[in-house]
Order: sequence, then structure tokens, then C-alpha cells
Amino acid sequence: MVKHLLAAIFAVISVTVSAQAEDVLERGAYLVKAVAACGVCHSPVDQTGSRSGPDLSGGAATLSPSFIAYPPNLTPDVQTGLGSWSEEQIITALRNGKTPDGRVLRPPMPIPFYRSMSDNDAQAVATYLKSLPAVEHRVPESTYKVSTPASYGPPVDHVQDLPSDDRVAYGAYLAKLAHCMQCHTPFGQDGRRDYANRMEAGGLSVDFAWGSRKSANIRPDIATGIGGWTDEQITAAIARGLRNDGGLLSPIMPWQYFGRMRPEDLKAIVAWLRTLKPVPNVIER
Repeated sequence: MVKHLLAAIFAVISVTVSAQAEDVLERGAYLVKAVAACGVCHSPVDQTGSRSGPDLSGGAATLSPSFIAYPPNLTPDVQTGLGSWSEEQIITALRNGKTPDGRVLRPPMPIPFYRSMSDNDAQAVATYLKSLPAVEHRVPESTYKVSTPASYGPPVDHVQDLPSDDRVAYGAYLAKLAHCMQCHTPFGQDGRRDYANRMEAGGLSVDFAWGSRKSANIRPDIATGIGGWTDEQITAAIARGLRNDGGLLSPIMPWQYFGRMRPEDLKAIVAWLRTLKPVPNVIER
């Protein structure tokens, strides 16, 4: 009787642990493949922007006047990817921008926004990346004309989960993980993105090896932004790549990834966008 009881207890524990692991992997896959759209930069593409190799095995050049960056291989290949990294080291790289050998990660990796990633979400991303099939693919070395930042701020050790029922706050959290601000904020006179005054106001030239476009003003300004758009039109732009006039957005907007987001998460992002102060900014195409 005792033996059967212990076997039943161990079976329940095993099922529970398995379910928890599955939940972590599911959350990590969702964040990587939908919200953070990691494949936009870290997956190989050809000159047309079409997928040309295994997901997350290293991307094409991201171009800037300050650098030519080759997004690295995120699969767990020991020689060319993250195979020798622990999950904790991946989390440190995500939120603190530090590699296991002490190097500081450089732009365009959106470390300033990933610093707000909760412990559980960071763990989920790390667990998912380590679960991927290893792909041997070495990308070229990146080149920079600017100095490496010393750090991105004090070490991030603990970030609580944000309740999803606070729609606006959760929408802001998701927008940071999607790093909307990085593409939709123009540079100021000092050569840095003007987050203080024109965050999300558009006008940044986003350059890849396969194309260049200026980002849109996604502030709720009626004349130059999305202030006159309905919630449905904003959602269609994010998730289906449709402008409010029915035309298609540039493929640089990663709607193919954002379209995988859950409806409630898209609603949260729209709710957050509605709270932003309108900033007029005419974008010349």
C-alpha cells in the first residue's frame, strides 16, 4: 500500500514539474516569437527580406552610420551560438548587456528596454533559447565607429511580474519588450535618440541590408500620428501590417511576428498608446 502511495505521489510530482516546464517554454516561445520579435534581427534573410535559413541562427547586417552589426546566433550551438552559456548568463546578457566573458553588448541590441523584463519572463526566454535545435552558423564580426558603453546602469537582479489586469501598465511593459521605442524615436541634435521629447514620434531611418524606411509617428497626434485611427485600425497595423487606408506597411515593421500576439496583449498595447501625449511630427517618405 505504501509503495503504491509513494508511486502515485511521485507520478503527480512528475506531471506537475513537466507542466511547469511546458508553461515556461510556452511563455518563452511566445515572448521570442511574438512580442520581442527576436527573429527580425537574429534570423537569416536574403536581399528581399525573406527567410533564408534556420530561425535565430544569426541575422543579416543591421546598418547605421555608427555601425554595421551582425546579430549573433542564438541557438545553443557550442561553437557559434549560446551552447556554452548557462540560462543565468543569458538572463544577464538580456537585462544587463554583459556576456559571460565580460564584454558589453552593443546596439542595436535593445538592452535599455529589456532591463524591465521580469525575472519569470527572462527565465522563460533563456529556457526557450536553450531548448532550440543547435545550428552551426558563424556570423561576421560587427564593426563600430562609436565607443562601447561602459554599462547600461546598475545591475538588474530582480524584477517582479507586472499584473496583466493593469492594461495600460502591462501594455507599456509589452511595448518595451517589443522595443517599439527603438525604431519609432528619432535622433536629436546630440546624435542620440530623443526619448525625452519625441519618443514614439517616428522619423528614424531604419536600415537593413534589404531596405530602408523611416518609422511612423505612433503618438496620438491627429494630423501626423495615429490620433485619428480607431483601436481596430491600430491593431491591424501592429498585427497585420495594414495602414488605416488599407495599404501595406513596410516589411521592416515586424507585423508577421506581432500578429502572433494574443488579442488581450494587443489591446493592452493599444490602450497604452492612447495614453501618450500627442507629438506632431510630419514624416517625409
